[in-house]
Amino acid sequence: MLRTHPGGPEHETADGSEAVVPRHGVDNEVGRLRTVLLHRPGAELKRLTPRNNDALLFDGIPWVDRAQEEHDEFADVLRTRGVEVLYLTDLLAEALAVEAARRDVVSAVLARPGLGGSMTSHVHALLDDLTPAELVGVLTAGLRRDELGAATGLAAALMDPLDFVVEPLPNLLFTRDSSVWLRDAVAVTSLALPARVRESSLTSAIYDHHPRFANIWRAYEPRLEPLEGGDVLLLAPGVVAIGTGERTTPAGAERFAQKVIAAGVAQTVLVVPIAQDRAQMHLDTVCTMVDVDAVVMYPNIADSMVAFTLTARPGRDQDEPGAPPELDISGPAPFLRAAAVAMGIESLRVIDTGLDAVSAEREQWDDGNNTLAIGPRLAVAYERNVLTNARLEAAGIEVVPIRGSELGSGRGGPRCMSCPIRRDAPTRAH
Repeated sequence: MLRTHPGGPEHETADGSEAVVPRHGVDNEVGRLRTVLLHRPGAELKRLTPRNNDALLFDGIPWVDRAQEEHDEFADVLRTRGVEVLYLTDLLAEALAVEAARRDVVSAVLARPGLGGSMTSHVHALLDDLTPAELVGVLTAGLRRDELGAATGLAAALMDPLDFVVEPLPNLLFTRDSSVWLRDAVAVTSLALPARVRESSLTSAIYDHHPRFANIWRAYEPRLEPLEGGDVLLLAPGVVAIGTGERTTPAGAERFAQKVIAAGVAQTVLVVPIAQDRAQMHLDTVCTMVDVDAVVMYPNIADSMVAFTLTARPGRDQDEPGAPPELDISGPAPFLRAAAVAMGIESLRVIDTGLDAVSAEREQWDDGNNTLAIGPRLAVAYERNVLTNARLEAAGIEVVPIRGSELGSGRGGPRCMSCPIRRDAPTRAH
């Protein structure tokens, strides 16, 4: 049976023997998925309107009830395959029982410029009176001026009733971006765009104060240079690829590489520049892994992608104490070749999105590349990408299709919607 200890491992007992199983740990993209963090879309999606959806990074106005149905189906697919599903709001409500956690998330809300002194005091008092569950509701769905009640001060008097005092967070759906696990460490990332910055305060509260995550080493912090989880691919144990473009900056990639290499949780980091546009906002919108030696990749850019290889500088133990370690940087080299060399394999198998340049562009936009591997040669994908899914099946990858017509309005697929917390070691391809 399983006996769970807060902040520690699980203990599996069989026939009187006891084995310790870590509760956290991810060093690859394709081993059997054991635990994942999701966020079921809620009232925050109902805040989207034609006048604010662009600023809130959605390409349309989702049908919320259908989006929730689609997400529930996604979660059920994972559970039926033996995956433990954790929900961000549940963990956050439990963490907010700790006073320090409440203080941190409320401070992030009150840091918004433009509230003015009087309204800031009013919002602070309102948030202080909420239960943990009620506070989670405001932190995620936001608060409009007309919902605030009486508030003094010029800012409150001149604010439109429909303006947000606390901005909603509809992109919480994409739990991949605000935290990344690398071995038994977690990186709480630094989100680049204003609409998403506060998400990291919620994941920080969970990892700082929830008992399940006690004493976890933090590999990154939100105060550092922009780095987003959708740009981080764990190609193999000890080998990480980081895309730089619209969301993750070269400085963020370098800082992350310095930290994880210095800590010994990675030996090689490949930095991969990608286009700085919405269609290719993260590395995982153009490339994800579906086997230990295979990727599904957007063919229109596959041949042009390059990588810089970062490794520890020989003699780095002589670095100044407390200073970031110097790294050896080589390249650029073609990404596929640099990745294979770093992974210690002859080559990476590439499964193209679509069948031709036009269908590839259509299915890449519809998150055809954004698959979530839940086991060796087993991936969840949006059902609408029929051409890409057929190519995956032909290459020996079993596809578990899910609906995503409403979930996809925020530009993210199954990988974007999931933050793996525990995976098994990868197994070699047949």
